[in-house]
Amino acid sequence: MTDERETGGASSAVWLVVGLGNPGPTYAGHRHNIGYLVADELASRLGSGFRAHKSGRADVVEGRLGAPGTGGPRVVLARPRSYMNELGGPVKALATFYKVPPERVVAIHDELDIAFDTLRVKLGGGDNGHNGLKSMRSSLGTGDFHRVRVGIGRPPGRQEVADFVLSNYSPAERKVLPFVVDTAADAVECLVGEGLEKTQQRFNS
Repeated sequence: MTDERETGGASSAVWLVVGLGNPGPTYAGHRHNIGYLVADELASRLGSGFRAHKSGRADVVEGRLGAPGTGGPRVVLARPRSYMNELGGPVKALATFYKVPPERVVAIHDELDIAFDTLRVKLGGGDNGHNGLKSMRSSLGTGDFHRVRVGIGRPPGRQEVADFVLSNYSPAERKVLPFVVDTAADAVECLVGEGLEKTQQRFNS
């Protein structure tokens, strides 16, 4: 089901879909790692597990997203092995390797200014204090890549933002989280298959 070939002569139609997060079990359940969870769901839909890219800086899955037999768009799913504030380097290396321009790069990330159980999809924009987006912008030389922004809401009370994003979801949120992840994965599929406008009409609420 998946295209496991790793060649530099990738089709110009390839998309690079990056799940933003921090590597390792310590961070696995944190709000900041929602990008990893969505990437895992997309890998499951492709029927393959992540494997090390030859650069040694990310784990990847290659395949076509969409209903079986439809010949959907070719994608490279990636989970950088670097921490959030340094993941731009691995993303740039993958974009260069697969010859993917910034406008076909998709970053899946947590978003403080969107309520939990809500998402938005857009092209370009600022970093809003997100170190992963900041690192990608610096390494790619532009912020004009697509973002699937998965809401986590603002921290309660006086909790510091850094503590909030690097903490686990609440028990109530964890019950809803599988639906959130599934919806975000649907949004990625729609984005690469049907374009930004249709995706925004369907998912931006």
